[in-house]
Amino acid sequence: MARPRGVDDAAILRAAAEVMGRVGPAGLTLAAVASEVGLVPGTLAQRFGSKRGLLLALADRSVQDAGELIDRVRQAHTSSLGALRALVAELTAPMTTPRAFANHLAFLCADLADPELYERALAVHHAQAQAIGDLLAQAVDTGELRPGTDPPALTRTLQTVIAGTGLTWALDREGDLGHRLGRELDAALSPHLPTRPAHAPEES
Repeated sequence: MARPRGVDDAAILRAAAEVMGRVGPAGLTLAAVASEVGLVPGTLAQRFGSKRGLLLALADRSVQDAGELIDRVRQAHTSSLGALRALVAELTAPMTTPRAFANHLAFLCADLADPELYERALAVHHAQAQAIGDLLAQAVDTGELRPGTDPPALTRTLQTVIAGTGLTWALDREGDLGHRLGRELDAALSPHLPTRPAHAPEES
Protein backbone atom coordinates (compact mmCIF):
# COMPACT_ATOMS: atom_id res chain seq x y z
CA MET A 1 0.00 0.00 0.00
CA ALA A 2 1.36 3.42 -0.93
CA ARG A 3 2.37 5.70 1.91
CA PRO A 4 0.09 8.75 2.23
CA ARG A 5 1.85 11.88 1.10
CA GLY A 6 2.01 15.30 2.73
CA VAL A 7 3.64 14.65 6.10
CA ASP A 8 6.96 12.83 6.37
CA ASP A 9 8.04 10.66 9.27
CA ALA A 10 10.43 13.29 10.62
CA ALA A 11 7.59 15.80 10.99
CA ILE A 12 5.42 13.21 12.69
CA LEU A 13 8.18 12.36 15.16
CA ARG A 14 8.77 16.03 15.93
CA ALA A 15 5.06 16.37 16.61
CA ALA A 16 5.15 13.29 18.82
CA ALA A 17 7.92 14.84 20.91
CA GLU A 18 5.87 18.01 21.33
CA VAL A 19 2.79 16.04 22.35
CA MET A 20 4.91 14.07 24.82
CA GLY A 21 5.87 17.28 26.59
CA ARG A 22 2.25 18.41 26.83
CA VAL A 23 0.39 15.27 27.84
CA GLY A 24 2.86 12.74 29.25
CA PRO A 25 2.80 8.95 28.77
CA ALA A 26 -0.90 8.46 29.51
CA GLY A 27 -2.03 11.07 26.99
CA LEU A 28 0.29 10.12 24.13
CA THR A 29 -1.81 8.24 21.61
CA LEU A 30 -1.67 7.77 17.86
CA ALA A 31 -4.84 9.85 17.69
CA ALA A 32 -3.23 12.75 19.61
CA VAL A 33 -0.16 12.77 17.37
CA ALA A 34 -2.25 12.37 14.22
CA SER A 35 -4.37 15.36 15.23
CA GLU A 36 -1.20 17.39 15.78
CA VAL A 37 -0.07 16.88 12.18
CA GLY A 38 -3.47 16.79 10.50
CA LEU A 39 -3.64 13.08 9.72
CA VAL A 40 -5.98 10.30 10.72
CA PRO A 41 -4.83 7.75 13.33
CA GLY A 42 -4.96 4.96 10.75
CA THR A 43 -2.18 6.64 8.79
CA LEU A 44 0.12 6.50 11.81
CA ALA A 45 -0.90 2.90 12.44
CA GLN A 46 0.15 2.06 8.88
CA ARG A 47 3.52 3.74 9.31
CA PHE A 48 4.46 2.74 12.85
CA GLY A 49 2.17 -0.15 13.68
CA SER A 50 1.27 0.95 17.20
CA LYS A 51 2.04 3.48 19.92
CA ARG A 52 5.05 1.36 20.88
CA GLY A 53 6.25 1.38 17.28
CA LEU A 54 5.97 5.17 17.28
CA LEU A 55 7.96 5.38 20.52
CA LEU A 56 10.69 3.12 19.13
CA ALA A 57 10.88 5.23 15.96
CA LEU A 58 11.07 8.38 18.08
CA ALA A 59 13.84 6.83 20.19
CA ASP A 60 15.80 5.90 17.06
CA ARG A 61 15.35 9.45 15.80
CA SER A 62 16.61 10.80 19.13
CA VAL A 63 19.85 8.84 18.71
CA GLN A 64 20.30 10.33 15.23
CA ASP A 65 19.35 13.83 16.41
CA ALA A 66 21.96 13.68 19.17
CA GLY A 67 24.74 13.27 16.61
CA GLU A 68 23.36 15.98 14.34
CA LEU A 69 23.00 18.41 17.24
CA ILE A 70 26.57 17.82 18.33
CA ASP A 71 27.89 18.52 14.83
CA ARG A 72 25.76 21.66 14.56
CA VAL A 73 26.91 23.29 17.78
CA ARG A 74 30.55 22.52 17.03
CA GLN A 75 30.30 24.22 13.65
CA ALA A 76 28.48 27.24 15.07
CA HIS A 77 30.99 28.10 17.84
CA THR A 78 34.71 28.70 17.76
CA SER A 79 34.85 28.46 21.56
CA SER A 80 34.64 24.93 22.95
CA LEU A 81 32.94 26.16 26.12
CA GLY A 82 30.57 28.24 24.00
CA ALA A 83 29.66 25.11 22.06
CA LEU A 84 29.18 23.25 25.34
CA ARG A 85 26.78 25.88 26.69
CA ALA A 86 24.86 25.84 23.40
CA LEU A 87 24.66 22.04 23.50
CA VAL A 88 23.21 22.05 27.01
CA ALA A 89 20.69 24.75 26.04
CA GLU A 90 19.58 22.74 23.00
CA LEU A 91 19.23 19.51 24.96
CA THR A 92 16.81 21.09 27.42
CA ALA A 93 15.01 23.43 25.01
CA PRO A 94 11.80 21.33 24.85
CA MET A 95 11.40 21.55 28.64
CA THR A 96 9.94 25.04 28.78
CA THR A 97 7.72 24.40 31.79
CA PRO A 98 7.94 22.22 34.90
CA ARG A 99 5.01 20.21 33.52
CA ALA A 100 6.87 19.52 30.26
CA PHE A 101 9.94 18.50 32.27
CA ALA A 102 7.84 16.14 34.39
CA ASN A 103 6.27 14.58 31.29
CA HIS A 104 9.64 13.99 29.61
CA LEU A 105 10.97 12.56 32.88
CA ALA A 106 8.00 10.19 33.03
CA PHE A 107 8.89 8.89 29.57
CA LEU A 108 12.50 8.41 30.65
CA CYS A 109 11.31 6.37 33.63
CA ALA A 110 9.29 4.22 31.24
CA ASP A 111 12.37 3.80 29.01
CA LEU A 112 14.36 2.45 31.95
CA ALA A 113 11.89 -0.39 32.35
CA ASP A 114 11.77 -1.34 28.66
CA PRO A 115 14.88 -3.09 27.28
CA GLU A 116 14.53 -1.79 23.71
CA LEU A 117 13.78 1.80 24.73
CA TYR A 118 16.48 1.67 27.42
CA GLU A 119 19.05 0.65 24.82
CA ARG A 120 18.23 3.74 22.77
CA ALA A 121 18.11 6.05 25.80
CA LEU A 122 21.54 4.79 26.82
CA ALA A 123 22.87 5.43 23.30
CA VAL A 124 21.69 9.06 23.51
CA HIS A 125 23.25 9.39 26.97
CA HIS A 126 26.58 8.03 25.72
CA ALA A 127 26.52 10.31 22.65
CA GLN A 128 25.93 13.33 24.84
CA ALA A 129 28.65 12.28 27.26
CA GLN A 130 31.09 11.80 24.38
CA ALA A 131 30.27 15.25 23.02
CA ILE A 132 30.66 16.94 26.39
CA GLY A 133 33.94 15.12 27.03
CA ASP A 134 35.31 16.03 23.60
CA LEU A 135 34.42 19.69 24.07
CA LEU A 136 36.02 19.75 27.51
CA ALA A 137 39.19 18.13 26.14
CA GLN A 138 39.32 20.74 23.38
CA ALA A 139 38.84 23.47 25.97
CA VAL A 140 41.86 22.15 27.86
CA ASP A 141 43.93 22.07 24.66
CA THR A 142 42.98 25.65 23.74
CA GLY A 143 43.51 27.05 27.23
CA GLU A 144 39.85 27.68 28.03
CA LEU A 145 40.22 25.24 30.92
CA ARG A 146 43.19 24.73 33.19
CA PRO A 147 45.88 22.20 32.32
CA GLY A 148 45.33 19.06 34.34
CA THR A 149 41.55 19.26 34.15
CA ASP A 150 40.16 15.72 33.88
CA PRO A 151 37.56 15.79 31.04
CA PRO A 152 35.95 12.39 31.82
CA ALA A 153 35.51 13.28 35.51
CA LEU A 154 34.20 16.74 34.68
CA THR A 155 31.83 15.22 32.10
CA ARG A 156 30.26 13.04 34.78
CA THR A 157 29.94 16.09 37.03
CA LEU A 158 28.28 18.17 34.33
CA GLN A 159 25.80 15.45 33.39
CA THR A 160 24.86 15.18 37.06
CA VAL A 161 24.52 18.96 37.28
CA ILE A 162 22.28 19.06 34.19
CA ALA A 163 19.97 16.32 35.47
CA GLY A 164 19.88 17.64 39.02
CA THR A 165 19.27 21.22 37.98
CA GLY A 166 16.28 20.20 35.91
CA LEU A 167 14.72 18.29 38.80
CA THR A 168 15.41 21.07 41.31
CA TRP A 169 13.96 23.68 38.95
CA ALA A 170 10.85 21.59 38.39
CA LEU A 171 10.35 21.55 42.16
CA ASP A 172 11.11 25.15 43.16
CA ARG A 173 10.10 26.72 39.80
CA GLU A 174 12.41 29.70 40.18
CA GLY A 175 13.15 31.45 36.89
CA ASP A 176 13.42 29.51 33.64
CA LEU A 177 15.40 26.34 33.07
CA GLY A 178 17.75 27.82 30.48
CA HIS A 179 19.06 30.58 32.74
CA ARG A 180 19.19 28.21 35.70
CA LEU A 181 21.28 25.70 33.78
CA GLY A 182 23.61 28.40 32.52
CA ARG A 183 24.25 29.56 36.06
CA GLU A 184 24.85 26.07 37.43
CA LEU A 185 27.04 25.13 34.47
CA ASP A 186 29.20 28.20 35.04
CA ALA A 187 29.49 27.33 38.74
CA ALA A 188 30.63 23.79 37.92
CA LEU A 189 33.18 25.02 35.37
CA SER A 190 34.47 27.93 37.47
CA PRO A 191 37.10 25.98 39.48
CA HIS A 192 38.57 24.71 36.21
CA LEU A 193 38.94 28.06 34.46
CA PRO A 194 42.45 29.53 34.07
CA THR A 195 43.48 32.00 36.72
CA ARG A 196 43.65 35.50 35.33
CA PRO A 197 47.10 37.04 35.90
CA ALA A 198 47.13 39.89 38.39
CA HIS A 199 47.98 43.32 37.00
CA ALA A 200 51.52 44.33 37.75
CA PRO A 201 51.79 47.44 39.96
CA GLU A 202 52.52 50.62 38.10
CA GLU A 203 56.01 52.05 38.54
CA SER A 204 56.20 55.34 40.41
